[in-house]
Amino acid sequence: MGVLALVAAAMGAVACGSPQENTSARTAVGVESTTATRVAAIQTTARPRILFLGTSLSAGLGLDPDSAFPAVVQRLAVKDGFDIEVVNAGLSGETSAGALRRADWLLSQRVAVLVIETGANDGLRGLDPDSTAANIAALIVKARTLQPGMSIVLSQMEAPPNLGPAYTRRFHALFADVARRDRARLLPFLLDGVGGKPELNQDDGIHPTAKGARLVAATVYGGLKPVLDSLARKK
Repeated sequence: MGVLALVAAAMGAVACGSPQENTSARTAVGVESTTATRVAAIQTTARPRILFLGTSLSAGLGLDPDSAFPAVVQRLAVKDGFDIEVVNAGLSGETSAGALRRADWLLSQRVAVLVIETGANDGLRGLDPDSTAANIAALIVKARTLQPGMSIVLSQMEAPPNLGPAYTRRFHALFADVARRDRARLLPFLLDGVGGKPELNQDDGIHPTAKGARLVAATVYGGLKPVLDSLARKK
């Protein structure tokens, strides 16, 4: 199944569900949430800090915090001998503009690697892909300005196909374009192998179950491991 087909299935509740289901899905993913961000307490540490700046997918909506994929990434890294600290700054409903607004505060402490997972809510709202690209690019510039030595990793996201093929193509392309232009490492589609599979998603059809989150973590960790290897060599 192709990437766009995965997105179509994963986000079908938004495009094809009943009005009640549509409201629930938009509340979970596509609407700015007033829920406080689930950010781990940031303490002074000698360990490299990996900051996940993302949406409800990073926050682990509907899951125990230890089952959210960033927490699973930390366990995978520790198992491989990496002494790191993961900070989960996922916020339900956040757009790329919201991520950019939060960056100053989130990067007030030393961060070795910034993992950006944003754009899903932009796509659900049908926001202009050029604006999403500009926000992500500005976020990368801000991060490098605040902490010049930071490594930056960007997760590929996709838009629901109900907005038309031209929109989904533009949305898909923006991530590779930004990563190439701004020298960020691009990860595969976050929900690759998980989107569109009911057994790996919660009832909303969008947010992974604990089992699905473990598969998301494996995808993310596969792309993140070379960055962690590089950090280890610098010690």
